[in-house]
Amino acid sequence: MAEKKRYSDEELEEFRAIINEKLALAYRDYNEMMRQLMNADGNDVDDTSPTYKVLEEGSTTQSKEELVQLASRQQKFIQGLEAAIVRIENKTYGIDRITGELIPKERLRAVPHATLSVASKIALKKS
Repeated sequence: MAEKKRYSDEELEEFRAIINEKLALAYRDYNEMMRQLMNADGNDVDDTSPTYKVLEEGSTTQSKEELVQLASRQQKFIQGLEAAIVRIENKTYGIDRITGELIPKERLRAVPHATLSVASKIALKKS
């Protein structure tokens, strides 16, 4: 029997469902981070209170910087998931971009935006 070159349409739909679920959660988390950064949920007096709490302000600034980093990572994750949806539509999803072989289903279920098998990723890091 010839080796499979791509996942079946049924398998691709299974992966699409996994990715859509992760996308919904990722968008929710990203939007929550952006609300926090823009102080949209805040009814506090941070923006009107006197600025005599220098240490607290430093802590707030650091927290916002960390939140910006998290939001940036989340945005990159969302882009990876959206690219995976495009690969599903093109029927190229789950194909290792180095070897051209199928990435194991277990890996795709764990990391649905993966474009490399574990072996390819390790080999890429070594080179």
